[in-house]
Amino acid sequence: MNNAVRVAVVYHSGYGHTRRQAEAVHAGAGSVMGVRSVLIPVEEIDAHWKDLESVDAVIFGTPTYMGSASAQFKAFMDASSQTVFATGAWKDKVAAGFTNAASRSGDKLNTLQQLAIYAAQLGMHWVNLGLPPGHNHSGSTEDSMNRHGYFLGAAAQSDADVCADDGATAADLKTSAYLGARVARVALQLAAGRAELAKLSLAA
Repeated sequence: MNNAVRVAVVYHSGYGHTRRQAEAVHAGAGSVMGVRSVLIPVEEIDAHWKDLESVDAVIFGTPTYMGSASAQFKAFMDASSQTVFATGAWKDKVAAGFTNAASRSGDKLNTLQQLAIYAAQLGMHWVNLGLPPGHNHSGSTEDSMNRHGYFLGAAAQSDADVCADDGATAADLKTSAYLGARVARVALQLAAGRAELAKLSLAA
């Protein structure tokens, strides 16, 4: 597995709900053959800046507080202006995002847009969720994947008064795992394509 494609899931979780979602994304990415996944809370980011330079994809996760990313995750974004933005270290890596809020909406779309713009500023390739809306007609149920109907990334809802282990919705965790696997596959495809291009360059 030394040549495995590597996916990093960088996240913040205030009460544990987004951590459960991050674990699902991490598991989904790691389920793809040829891919290794690593889970990094933003509280530990200073120990991982160098490691992140060598990964193929970074999936960003944050709770949505007051309509945007949490202050702790925003601090990570701001810190990357010197460690990543200034050097172009993450240019052409794959990126994606996920978020969680207690409310059905909670303006989670604003957070996903914030993450996508952040990835664009770093020159990364954004991967969308790739699922149709799951709960938008009378024959659908709350057990459907992408039950909230987000397209830009994975969005989850967790009741604020329920602990993280009990409050995570199975459908949202399954949707999040799907995002992780989707990003892993895209990263594999890009890595394979780049390897073939390198062979062609050597043969020319």
